[in-house]
Amino acid sequence: MTSTITCTDAEPIWFDEMPSPVGRLLLIADPHGLRQIWFETERHPKILAADSIRDASRVAFARVQLDEYFAGTRQHFDMPLHPLGTPFQLEVWHELARIPYGTTLSYGEMARRIGQPKAVRAVGAANGRNPLPIVLPCHRVIGSDGSLTGFGGGLPIKRQLLAMEDRIARGDLFGLRA
Repeated sequence: MTSTITCTDAEPIWFDEMPSPVGRLLLIADPHGLRQIWFETERHPKILAADSIRDASRVAFARVQLDEYFAGTRQHFDMPLHPLGTPFQLEVWHELARIPYGTTLSYGEMARRIGQPKAVRAVGAANGRNPLPIVLPCHRVIGSDGSLTGFGGGLPIKRQLLAMEDRIARGDLFGLRA
């Protein structure tokens, strides 16, 4: 299935690609902030020429912070974001941003943190619809048994992101410590 990016309020949508250690990323922004990040391993959205403009300068703010993240010099993002979702999804995504760098927590803990301890599956579904992976770090959410579960970019990328964060959080910038 192919997604389509359109702007219902007639605002411009800008996009560009960037290389990263986890493959090429497609960055999509509007005048309010970063709207989506897509991994090259995902089915990319169909970008409608009438609604979107390739413009690296309009997504440069995100590219700079993502480059810093991958270089190990940024652990928290402070760029403007504009994810589109339901009120419940937005609440879950807001909580994602509060998960500390280099740590993980379970879907159950996420549900408890938003005050809905029985909404574990709904939290999982909201994570699966997260339009801003890495920035809203859904890769830090794991199964209650510690297992790695679904991730839009694929489990190998989730493993890679978690390993990188763990290594940097331990002060092992060059991967020299076991």
